[in-house]
Amino acid sequence: MAIDEALLSAFAAGKGALPVLRIYGWQPPALSLGRYQKTAEVLDLHRCAAHNVPIVRRITGGGVIWHASELTYSLVCAPRHLPDGLSVKGSFRVLTSFLLAFYRSLGLDAAWAMDSDPHHAALGERTAFCFAGRESYDIIAGDRKIGGNAQRRTRAAIFQHGSIPLVNRIEEGVGYLRERPAGIETATTSLKEEGITTGRDVLAPKLADAFKEAMGVTLVGDGLTAEEQAQAERLLAGKYRDAAWNLDGAE
Repeated sequence: MAIDEALLSAFAAGKGALPVLRIYGWQPPALSLGRYQKTAEVLDLHRCAAHNVPIVRRITGGGVIWHASELTYSLVCAPRHLPDGLSVKGSFRVLTSFLLAFYRSLGLDAAWAMDSDPHHAALGERTAFCFAGRESYDIIAGDRKIGGNAQRRTRAAIFQHGSIPLVNRIEEGVGYLRERPAGIETATTSLKEEGITTGRDVLAPKLADAFKEAMGVTLVGDGLTAEEQAQAERLLAGKYRDAAWNLDGAE
C-alpha cells in the first residue's frame, strides 16, 4: 500500500510522465480497510490479533477486503489519458475494461454488473465487506461478483487498484468481520471456481496483455524510480506501520 501511494504521489506531483500499471500480490494474507471505515465497527479485532492477521488501511474507499490467493493491480494516470476521464463513472468504465477483456480471454462469460443485471436493486449499495456489494462496473462471472476495484482521484491524477481472486478465500475473510454479510457464500466467485487453474506466473502476463490491448498502449517494463522508492519507504515507516493510520485512519 505504501508503494501504491508513492506511485500516486509521484505522478500527481508531475514526476511521472507516463501512466503506470503495477501487478503484485499479498504475502502473508492480510485485511485491508477502506479509507473511511471505522475499524472497531467492522472487524473482530480480538480474532484478528489471535490469528496474527495484518490489517492495513487503503487510500481508496470501499469495504474490507481479505487479500489471499489473488492477483492485485494498481494503475495511475491523468484524466487527459482517458476518453471520459473527468467523469468518475466514465473513468471506472474505461479502467475496468481491461479486466473484462482479461476474464473473457480466459473463456469466462464476464460482464459489467450494470449490463449483467441492469435492474439489480442493490447496485451501488454500501457494504462493510467489499465483495458483498456491487457497483455498476464491477465484473460479474456466472452471476457472481469476481474481484473488486476502488479509486482515488486528485486534481492531477486518477488512481485505481483492485483484486483478482485466484481461489475463493471469502470464508476465511468473513471470519474476521463483526457481522457476516448475508448471502456472501453465493455472491462471489474466483478463477478456480470458474474452472481456471492457471498459475499467477502465467496469469500476470495475460493481465498485462489485456491492459495493453484494451487501452491501445505499449507497455514498458520498469521498476520504481529512486524518488518513488524513497517515498514508499517514508510512507512505510511513518504511516503504514502505524496503528494510528491502519486502525484509526489518522494521517
